[in-house]
This record gives sequence, C-alpha cells and structure tokens, in this order.
Amino acid sequence: MSDVKEKLSQLFENYKNEFVELNEYLYNNPELGLQEFKACAAHTAILEKYGFNVTKNFAGLETAFQASFKNSTEGPRIAILAEYDALPGIGHGCGHNIFGVTSIATGILVKELMKDIPGEILVIGTPAEETNGAKVDMAQKGVFNNIDIAMAVHPSGEAHYRSGVSQAMEALQFTFKGKTAHASGAPHEGINALDGVLMLFNSVNALRQQTLETARVHGIITKGGEAANIIPDLAVANFYVRAKSLEYLKGFVERVKNCAKGAALATGTTLEIANYETSFANLVTNNKLSETYEKNLKSLGVTDIRDKESHGSTDMGDVSHCCPTIHPYFPLTTSHLTGHSVEFASASIAPDAYKGMKEATLAMALTALELFENKELLNEIKEEFKNTKK
Repeated sequence: MSDVKEKLSQLFENYKNEFVELNEYLYNNPELGLQEFKACAAHTAILEKYGFNVTKNFAGLETAFQASFKNSTEGPRIAILAEYDALPGIGHGCGHNIFGVTSIATGILVKELMKDIPGEILVIGTPAEETNGAKVDMAQKGVFNNIDIAMAVHPSGEAHYRSGVSQAMEALQFTFKGKTAHASGAPHEGINALDGVLMLFNSVNALRQQTLETARVHGIITKGGEAANIIPDLAVANFYVRAKSLEYLKGFVERVKNCAKGAALATGTTLEIANYETSFANLVTNNKLSETYEKNLKSLGVTDIRDKESHGSTDMGDVSHCCPTIHPYFPLTTSHLTGHSVEFASASIAPDAYKGMKEATLAMALTALELFENKELLNEIKEEFKNTKK
C-alpha cells in the first residue's frame, strides 16, 4: 500500500501543472448549468489525452460526457462524478471548478495504475448541479444501474468532512392570477394576485411551527406587479421545500401546496402550481464505502475528518438511490468558508487548495484501486446498499 501511495503522489505531482492550469481556466471562464461548453471541452480534452474513451453529448445532454478506461469486460465499474457549473453573478462560488478537476485527476491516476487489473474506471461529467441536476436525468435513464460504486468529493473549508446526508428537495412555482384595476380609483373592480402570494408566505410561516426541525421551506417573489397604482393581475413565487427523506417530503409538499390553495381561495385568485427546477432525492451514504475512503484518507496523514450536517440538496442523492455512493468534502483552506460566495470562489484557486485536492484525489484513487481487487469488500458494500432504506 505504501508503494501505491508513493506512486499516486508522484503521478499527481507530475500532472499538477496541468491540473492547476485547468482549474484556473475554469475559474476564469464560469458557465451556468447546461451552458458549460468550455468546461466540457476542457475536461474531455485532457481525458482523451491520457487514454480515455470519451463519449460526448452523454445521456442526451450537450455538456455531459462519459470517459472510460477498462482492461477487460469483467471486473467492477467504478464511476467518479464531475461537476463544473457556476453560479450567476459570483462565478465558481461553490468551487465546481476544482471539483471537476479533482474528479478527472482521480480518474487519470487510477487508470495509470490499473495495469492488468480487471475492471473499468469511469469519469462522468454531470452538468447543472446548481439548477436542473443532470444526475437526476441520468438516474432516470438508468446510467447508474450498472455502476458498482459512485464517488465524488466536494470542496469545502476548514477540514475534510465525511460523506453524510443531504435533503430531498422539490422546487415549486406558484402562479396567482387575478384582474387589473386602478388601485386608487376602482380597487373594488380588481382581484389582487399579489395578495395571494403574500398570504401564501404568511401561511407557510405559520406552517413552520408544525414541521420537523430538519425540514426547510424558503421562497422568493419573482413577480409582484408592474406599478403601484395598478392592482396586479399576476404574481409568482418560487419555493424550495426540503426534508431528510422522500417519504416526509411528499407530505410536506402537499401541506405547502394547501397553503397556496387556501391563499387563492381567500383572495379570489386562480392558482397554478408547477415545478420550476428538477427535484432531488436525499443522499444515502454507503457507510462501508465511506469508512474505506476515510481509512485511505487517514493513511495519507489526514487526522482532522469531521461530520458535516447539511441542510442543502444535491443531485448526488439520486445517484445514491441507484448504487453505493459517497459524497465527502475536502478543504480549500484551514479557515471557515461560506459556500456560494465570492470568497469561496477565490479560495478554489489559492495555493492552499491543492493540498486538500491532492488528499481527496489520492484517497479516492486508493479506494477505487482497493475495490478493484478486494471482491469481499465490494460485496459487503453492495449488501449494505441492498439492505439500506432509501
């Protein structure tokens, strides 16, 4: 094992300049979800350079890809998932630039040491995690049904964090329609759509008292009228509704929808309810796989590995309902970082970021190589997946 670690470490250093160059290129060319054309081209170019068979426009998505290297038709299929979409206004405020680079670095290092080991290492590029969640579409199309293991490591601050849980999420849009009228001259002739939205917010605020502490519901008004002297005939609110399990989320969503229906009834407006983004399943970490990754991380000298409580959502959750999955975190710095911020984006290209990136890359690579050769461990991971309630 010591010899393998040394080889992986040296390989990382050999390729580091290319990894840094790619990371900085992605940072300087941020692209929103499903528009990651430069990022997709850059990722696939380096994977093709190092001997991967690349499928572009993967799963019917223009900015998705699958890169594969295998020695035989037998053996495990291990997938490393890459993200590379940015956020509006702040660029890579979630660090998906270095996320994607860490994933392809892992794939390249594993491929270099596979030699005659039977199996297949895949790097799958998954666009639009921040919005439409390409992994959801891929899961529905069966992409992960014949994958033995799926891994991805997300950047964070302060320390390494274990793979934990994420919230199941549904994105709801409420459109209230009424009737325009002069707000001062003839308000009695109008039907105020904005009143419907405001009453929805008030009802949701009251609902919070009767929900689990782990559940979340939060929204914004995206349209509230054209002018102060016109009764608005159209008002729109977008909400995220989140819960730790799909089972609880289903009932919670119905209660939020009932708040909207009550608001429409009270204000005399008509109501339309739709999903404005893809909904995500909750993340179910495979504990045996997580323990294996953590063991390999510790073998690199990492001692500060923490639990992470997450109230956010990720489309990695949908992957975890298809195959054994982990989604841990690696540090960009030893300081606290707030996600979705300009400071987080800047930290992703700072010199300190490459220490955490290297540790995550090597730990994933060691885990993949171990699972290619340890059938008993792989079977234990699969058995846990089969017996775990999703």
